[in-house]
Amino acid sequence: MSDDFFLRQTPYSDPGELDTTVLPREPRRLAAMVRGLIIHRGEGGLFGYAMPEERLYHDAESRYVTEILRLLRERGGTPLTERRAPGGRFVGTCRDFSLLLCSLLRATGTPARLRCGFATYFADGWYEDHWVTEYRAPDGRWRLADAQVHDGYDVPFDPLDVERDAFLVAGDVWRACRQGRVDPRTCGFSAVEGLHGLWFVRGNVLRDLAALNGVELLPWDGWDPWLRKGAPLTEDDLAAADAVAAARSEDERRRLFTDPRLTVPAEITSYAPYLGDRRVTLPVR
Repeated sequence: MSDDFFLRQTPYSDPGELDTTVLPREPRRLAAMVRGLIIHRGEGGLFGYAMPEERLYHDAESRYVTEILRLLRERGGTPLTERRAPGGRFVGTCRDFSLLLCSLLRATGTPARLRCGFATYFADGWYEDHWVTEYRAPDGRWRLADAQVHDGYDVPFDPLDVERDAFLVAGDVWRACRQGRVDPRTCGFSAVEGLHGLWFVRGNVLRDLAALNGVELLPWDGWDPWLRKGAPLTEDDLAAADAVAAARSEDERRRLFTDPRLTVPAEITSYAPYLGDRRVTLPVR
């Protein structure tokens, strides 16, 4: 799979009619732009902003960049390149920061993709469920960028070049759990009881594989009988996730994504935190 694949927009990242000629080209400036347009729905206190429930519950259910941009247009007439006050921003999650940055990078000529995994810089001793953007740097290296991290965070790394032991892609955490180097009970969503464990890591392994194949899901998307909360894992489940975690080439990941155990079906279940479970039909790939 060449860089051309990661330059192409997906149905999720496509910015629609956005005028990309006015956008900066440098990844750092694009990340700063994203930080000025989105506020994480758990960070109202950090900004002294009381989030309206409507935005808190519904914004992050926006599956597509076109929907994020529509809401931003409704909330202010200032150019998207200008930093907004919290009330003019989209209320999202790490996936939204990462998807919008990915979209803008692709639109301005930089190969980019979403990565689903775990961050070690949000809670001590915890592998926190997280999404970042991976992009091709001028030196040819794939770098990790965390567009959510801003001045309110005290992190010992460059957010446009996140260290690989600070953010770990899901497959790396899966292997560490399987080898006994990481306790799966420390992997997941620390703020909610029960949202952790090997089943959770496996879910992120499949979501990361999907993202690498152009299906950029919401963090709470799943499909029956897999990816339900606390679902027991069979030997077949373990072996399939082992294969994904061991894959090292894009061609191999592409092949694995054709496996019925690992691909994303046309209809999934969104286990939305605030709005409850609902069936969703995804765009045709």
